[in-house]
Amino acid sequence: MKHTGWRKPTPGLGVAEQLAQAGERVGVPKSRAFVAVKRVGANIGLKASDMMLLDTLGAFTQVQDWEEGRRPIVWASNAYLMEQTGFSLSALKRHARRLAEIGVLAFKDSPNGKRWGRRDADGVIVEAYGFDLSPLSARVDEFEAMYAHLQAERELCQRLKRQITVVRRMIRARIEAAVSGALRGPWSQLTSMFESLLARLPRRNTASEGLAQLLGFFKELQERVDVAYLKATGASEVVDNTRETRGDASKKPKELDPKEFTNGPHILITKQLESVTSNSSENEEAAVVVPDMSQAGQGDSDLEKWVAEVRNKRSAVDLPTIMQACPEFASWARNMGGFLNDWGDLHRVAGQLRPMINISEHAWNVAQDRLGKQVATAALALVFEKHSAGEVTSPGGYLRGMVEKAGAGELHLERSFFGRLRGMAA
Repeated sequence: MKHTGWRKPTPGLGVAEQLAQAGERVGVPKSRAFVAVKRVGANIGLKASDMMLLDTLGAFTQVQDWEEGRRPIVWASNAYLMEQTGFSLSALKRHARRLAEIGVLAFKDSPNGKRWGRRDADGVIVEAYGFDLSPLSARVDEFEAMYAHLQAERELCQRLKRQITVVRRMIRARIEAAVSGALRGPWSQLTSMFESLLARLPRRNTASEGLAQLLGFFKELQERVDVAYLKATGASEVVDNTRETRGDASKKPKELDPKEFTNGPHILITKQLESVTSNSSENEEAAVVVPDMSQAGQGDSDLEKWVAEVRNKRSAVDLPTIMQACPEFASWARNMGGFLNDWGDLHRVAGQLRPMINISEHAWNVAQDRLGKQVATAALALVFEKHSAGEVTSPGGYLRGMVEKAGAGELHLERSFFGRLRGMAA
């Protein structure tokens, strides 16, 4: 930047002048430039008062000033800018200087330091000295990319916070159940560790890295709580004994995975599962017909064929389908209930998971009364999965809406379950 002798040059002002030169070589609409900078203003160090001055300067420019080969230069007087912003002269100079140092405007000084300019008959600036907003044009792509990154980071943080909430509710439920049941175990130590982690929950916005680390700590504690709980209740021994007593390998429970039918929730597939039907006064929304899983292959195309085959049977939803379509729910159901044999087990676990997503007992009772226990269980599994994925923000309201749709004959659970399975196969 050319030094006129009256303004002290700094590296920031030099960069601003380089940005102004780059901005002259591109054409960017004023609206786009200002939307971009406002979205990231706080992240690049701009304060509300800085943005007020920038808005005031922008209002002084015209559309043609932002075209390629031109510069949007503002030569408004200090008196005018002070009147529009309410700033004192010293505040005006301070904010203008910060805007330049941050790199969203540059100073184009006349030899005598005065701001002035003139336009031709078409309104095009012929000559001007003052505040140059060309750096905004040069940085618009940078600001838009920054905003996209901030949005992605914000969404990731929200997802991590939801996951932390679910995990800590699960830990609390386990510990409270163990303590109230007078189960033997290191519950005081685990409670102390839990409270220590709760104290580390961020009170303000935290980067995703910190939240991910905290989630990892909560999951590690959850594993320790689960091991202690299962040991105290003997649930792990029940699972092992059940498997050992089944000598026929063809009768062993299969492990289902939403993508490959392996390494998933331990759900026993049996021909004796009870039908999932609504009350006789309601339209049938789900029924159990267990598909021949031996015909399902390991690839995506086989999964698609299996989905189509089951759906064509008009038996909308069976227990394995629910567990396949709702892997997050299946994981929590397995952790909470251990070995799940039938719909009775799943219904019991669904009732235990209900408080984790803030569905009231009243809403759950109404759903069971109106839909029947098994359809209500399938509905809760779907709501749990959608809430975990961030698709539903009010699980209680969503469940009540499903009950209302069922009453009107407009609830089609099978579409949601098979739609999720198709998404996995895609």
